[in-house]
Amino acid sequence: MMLKLQKRLAANVMRCSPKRVAFDPARLEDIKEAITKTDIRLLVGEGAIREVPEKGVSRVRANKRLVQRRKGLRKGAGSRKGKSTARHARKDAWMSKVRAQRNFIKEIKPILKPGAFKELYKKSKGGFFRSVKHIKLYTAEHKLFAMPMKVSRPSEGKTTRQEQAGEKPNQQPKQSSQRKSSPKPRRAGKKETKAREPTTKN
Repeated sequence: MMLKLQKRLAANVMRCSPKRVAFDPARLEDIKEAITKTDIRLLVGEGAIREVPEKGVSRVRANKRLVQRRKGLRKGAGSRKGKSTARHARKDAWMSKVRAQRNFIKEIKPILKPGAFKELYKKSKGGFFRSVKHIKLYTAEHKLFAMPMKVSRPSEGKTTRQEQAGEKPNQQPKQSSQRKSSPKPRRAGKKETKAREPTTKN
């Protein structure tokens, strides 16, 4: 049964593609007699002609990946595309670096020499310093502090046994209160025999 005309009119009425127009098999005779848009509208209202829903792409898998990315997953080196500046712009990297440097320079301003603050601030603006650690090395090498900073240096790492035990290095160990018992006299193996003096008879 040729129903191309009815399908085209129905697609025009429902504003969809002719491929998405479906007819009720039990009402094909009524659909065949419909030759105007008014007839088609009546059949659409009765349900003899309906619009097939458009096929789309499921968002189930995409939503699952989105939840994982929000947790911090799927962000490794294998999932990244483009240059390093594509994910973290150069402007943002510059702002974060310079802000950290300027905050550090403002913190050490009270202990700097006159004019040192302005010098460091301008060098930071010009991109001279790589990081905050670079500023620390620069100020130490050029002696820009008004007073030497107190740096607590740890010990060499060699500790004596007395220090580990909590004793002073020159402290002698405490003697026990009990006196040592005097050693017992040795017993002679053989009794000493006194030499008798010879007696003279009168």
